[in-house]
Amino acid sequence: MEHCKIPIQRIRPAAEADAGRIAEIIVTNYRVNFYPFFRNDQFYFGELNVLDTAKEYAAGSSALQNSYVYDDGIVKGVIYISGTKIEKLYVEPQFQGQGIGAALLQYAVQKRQAVSLWVLEYNTRGIAFYERNGFRLTGEKRIEDEVVPLLKMERATE
Repeated sequence: MEHCKIPIQRIRPAAEADAGRIAEIIVTNYRVNFYPFFRNDQFYFGELNVLDTAKEYAAGSSALQNSYVYDDGIVKGVIYISGTKIEKLYVEPQFQGQGIGAALLQYAVQKRQAVSLWVLEYNTRGIAFYERNGFRLTGEKRIEDEVVPLLKMERATE
């Protein structure tokens, strides 16, 4: 793991009150990071919206129960972990590059025993980030929703 300058003590389980903020972070990241590759206006600016995404994080939902946020007074990042798999990891673009993503990833590995994730094949920045933080490409690939190429990464064994 790259040296994390952000303390993982600022990471806590997500609460229902975080749903709107989590949705903003996810929607913004999808539009900034994925829209340039897929150019699907109907999806990225129609179907994908903050209100519907926030509903996925309602009280008692598995999304809420399995999500953790980086909160220093403002929720700046979110990680969603299912079992030992990281499903989502996003940091508000304005706060990227400050170690928040590394702290969330460190939390997932150390506190939730996360060992794998799927990353968008085109996301070279994300792949490099995960590699710097102890993950490696496995060579496994899958296509999600018929058009989204994902690559599997696993925690490198020491």
